[in-house]
Amino acid sequence: MLNPMKPLRRTLKLSLAAAVIAALSACGGGSNPLGNPAPVNNPALSGGQNLSFVYFQKCINPIFLSLLPTPGSATGASNSCASTGCHNHITGAGGAFRIVPGALPLDLSLASNTPDVIRHSDMYKNFYTAQSETVIGDSAQSRLLNKPLLLGVLHGGGLIFASASDANVLALKYWVSHPMPSGQDEFSSAANAMFTPTDPLAGSCNTL
Repeated sequence: MLNPMKPLRRTLKLSLAAAVIAALSACGGGSNPLGNPAPVNNPALSGGQNLSFVYFQKCINPIFLSLLPTPGSATGASNSCASTGCHNHITGAGGAFRIVPGALPLDLSLASNTPDVIRHSDMYKNFYTAQSETVIGDSAQSRLLNKPLLLGVLHGGGLIFASASDANVLALKYWVSHPMPSGQDEFSSAANAMFTPTDPLAGSCNTL
């Protein structure tokens, strides 16, 4: 004798499966709801401005590699932002801000170091991740400064700079507060004015 409930159960199962697939599709998983999610594209920078790459390479990246003393440490402990467990690009635990410690400086005077070449370098990876932690032109709203100073935001690495007058903090503030002119890229020659004399190779890093 046929079970009259079997067709109904089959219909209910098919309806449930269809509902699950529809729900998964709504999560943004692409055409195949059981496959990998669609690639994430980083949004373009707002405001049409960038921070200076040459200033970053000479004046900011070294900060992330330096052994910085731990404020208030009785043992004189020190650590670097790019160390294991902090913001190292492989072994770090510091969220999206990652630093490649072995990134080599690029000679920007070489014609072979085109913007496309630079943008594929490890140094540019460091530049890009650091810039993403800023509000371009507004150092007071930038996590790159607020976190290591513990200014209204938690930082897993604790206090890094003892005060806002620390030389490293001044360099970070200067970098964030002096974006390239609107419409010019991160390699703009306007960055020459960020050095004294106005030569990125021979000049010292301005901080005021």
